[in-house]
Amino acid sequence: MELSVTSIIIYLTVICFAAAIHGAIGIGFLMVATPLLTMAADVKTAILLLVLPTIFINAANVISGGSWAKSHGRYWPLALYSMIGSVLGTRLLLLAPADLFRPLLAGIIILYLNAERIGLGFSWIISRPKMAMAVFGMVAGVLGGTVNVMLPPLVIFSLETKMNKIAMIQVFNLCLLAGKLGQWAVLIYEGEFTLPVAEAALPLAIIALSVTFASMKLRNRIQAETYRKWLRRLLAVMAGVLLLSIFRG
Repeated sequence: MELSVTSIIIYLTVICFAAAIHGAIGIGFLMVATPLLTMAADVKTAILLLVLPTIFINAANVISGGSWAKSHGRYWPLALYSMIGSVLGTRLLLLAPADLFRPLLAGIIILYLNAERIGLGFSWIISRPKMAMAVFGMVAGVLGGTVNVMLPPLVIFSLETKMNKIAMIQVFNLCLLAGKLGQWAVLIYEGEFTLPVAEAALPLAIIALSVTFASMKLRNRIQAETYRKWLRRLLAVMAGVLLLSIFRG
């Protein structure tokens, strides 16, 4: 994959910015990097370039923080379903335009943010945790495979189950890691992730990981309640960005 000097500068700037945000709050790399990169490249190119950086960053966040029994040990089915959904979503991406799935993602976010106002209950997530993990994991995976954004369904699940901040970050990253590994496997199998793509993506991944580690020092300063408020605001912003991209065509 040949990249111009201008493209390299743009990609590095975007990836460093997104990695800094992810390091500080434990999430957000793909949600920030994907829409910004698609301003300079098509969705497929953005996905190919972001696979390795995402895997590196998520793996680092999965093992940080400790207390794995309360996060990975309890919510590992969510990651498994995310991987299955991501494989299906990536196959869909290779068959249909990703833009077809953007309205679905925006609709899910808007529905959740207005659930109390319209009287829609999510109490079944608590009463039926196994089914909830299957539903939200699969939806997150399919969206990750098609539009490269898995986080909104996972945020909804975590807010409703009232996960603590450390567990949230670890579970989010475990699901994202599983989903990206599934997507990566499909891209390799289909001949999309080639050696030239790997040569372009690997340096970006190393730089992204370095920036993530540097910005992790800010994470402990954020209070849990503040973190939850930021998550809801992040969902609202994401819905707005998606709606704007849909209306712009």
